[in-house]
Amino acid sequence: MKFSLQQIADLIGGIVEGDTSAEVWDVAKIEEGKPGSISFLSNPKYEPEVYRTEATAVVVAKDFTPSQPISASLIRVEDPYVGFTQLLEAYAQQKSMAVSGIEEPSFLGEGSQVGDGHYRGAFSYIGKHCTIGNNVKIYPQAYIGDNVHIGDNTIIYSGAKIYADCVIGARCVLHAGAVIGSDGFGFAPQKDGTYKTIPQLGNVVLEDDVSVGANTTIDCATLGSTLVKQGTKLDNLVQVGHNVEIGKHTVMAAQVGIAGSATIGDQCMFGGQVGVGGHITVANGSKVGAQAAIPNDVKEENKNWLGSPIQPMRENIKSLMVFKSLPDLSKRVKQLEQKVLTLRDS
Repeated sequence: MKFSLQQIADLIGGIVEGDTSAEVWDVAKIEEGKPGSISFLSNPKYEPEVYRTEATAVVVAKDFTPSQPISASLIRVEDPYVGFTQLLEAYAQQKSMAVSGIEEPSFLGEGSQVGDGHYRGAFSYIGKHCTIGNNVKIYPQAYIGDNVHIGDNTIIYSGAKIYADCVIGARCVLHAGAVIGSDGFGFAPQKDGTYKTIPQLGNVVLEDDVSVGANTTIDCATLGSTLVKQGTKLDNLVQVGHNVEIGKHTVMAAQVGIAGSATIGDQCMFGGQVGVGGHITVANGSKVGAQAAIPNDVKEENKNWLGSPIQPMRENIKSLMVFKSLPDLSKRVKQLEQKVLTLRDS
């Protein structure tokens, strides 16, 4: 699909300096630009590349002043990184939404309704009494259980699984292998040392604009709903336990694990491998560094945390500095002990 530079400028709020009718159909790094591609210049250290690139167009800052002639057309914007990100989003959306129609074999259960402009890939399965919105893309081998609702413009990639009764909002993305609505980890210990399974009867609700990474699992609630609110983004290999609630526009990197019934606030940021204990609350705006452990409630909003268990970031950094000096400190203590013993015996 081709776009003129003027169309791109209109999309990202820029001004074309060059041939507005020139067309591009690919995106590229500035050092790898070829005719028909568009790139961007944000970091000043890459400025030499803008004079060498073969790209048809480059997105630059409004105040960029070339020191040499440039063969590419320029699209001037306030922030080239943000502008190019908007372009990439539109490009990715066009690619993912380009597919349509029904591939065979695929299965649509009794009483299920699918909206206009949808795509159902080969070997995809939709259970009974489901409601699928307009422009939903369901890729091959995806599974959707009975009574599931999926909003408009959502993408379900290959191998994703949505259990019965779950609700997926509009413009959500479920990447390959994601599992929505699997049983929560509920087992009651018995007197004889065995464990009795506690039925998990609830569902999962993803609000609009939620992204779920590859092989991420979100367990259904024991009763009620496990809830992921609007705009939240989960990376690959994230585990969300039963009855968890995650607030709006929160982001979590790979291998985060959240135990059952935890409540995570709005606009939080979790680094990779953060662990959250069950039945605790994490305040809005919390930023938690990689491999941190959260065993208790975090009550202060908009604060940075590190460590296992977590400490305020500055305190944790001070502790790490002391920890690094422990071998030398231990050596000095032993030397002092030896001097005390020598003085005592003399």
